[in-house]
Amino acid sequence: MTWSLKGTYFESCNCDTACPCLFLSPPTNEECTALVGWHIEEGKDEDVSLSGLNVALAVHSPGNMATTQWNVAVYVDERADEAQNASLMKIFGGQGGGHPARLATHIGAIVGVRSVPIDFSVNGGKHALKIPGIADVEIDQIAGQGGGPVTIEGHPLCIAPGFVATAAKSSRLAYSDHGMAWDLTDKTGIFSEFAYQSEQ
Repeated sequence: MTWSLKGTYFESCNCDTACPCLFLSPPTNEECTALVGWHIEEGKDEDVSLSGLNVALAVHSPGNMATTQWNVAVYVDERADEAQNASLMKIFGGQGGGHPARLATHIGAIVGVRSVPIDFSVNGGKHALKIPGIADVEIDQIAGQGGGPVTIEGHPLCIAPGFVATAAKSSRLAYSDHGMAWDLTDKTGIFSEFAYQSEQ
């Protein structure tokens, strides 16, 4: 079983900037509600191409994300055919090993899985993800010293290990599905490149 993915990812949650969950501390408001999106620029699972596809998760953690189990809704790009969908579910569900398997240990329940249109866009320091009727999130890079990015590196709770993350703030963070709903602004966000692969 050989697979590899690389591309761009971002997330936004209800914590104040910067999210304390990244450092294994309790969330700002006792619980965490987050949207996470991945755009796969280059990807392959054996002979199945995954390039150009998107995946998103809606996550609810009732407490510290490092120590509580998450409720997760999974969204897979509707452009994926049957083989691509199966590969994405295997990889992001943790059955394919690699870092996604490590992330999957935090999942207590998958509350739903949907095949949906996912619009993932990047424009400089602005990242956005839209799922019609379900999710609408947009984050903008925070200006740091001299107008440059504010970066986070080596944080222990990490979606994309090995990459420097850039801190951002949400201009919109809206989601409604599977009994979970939130509509927020001016909350935390981060983005970076990512690269995952099966364990050799």
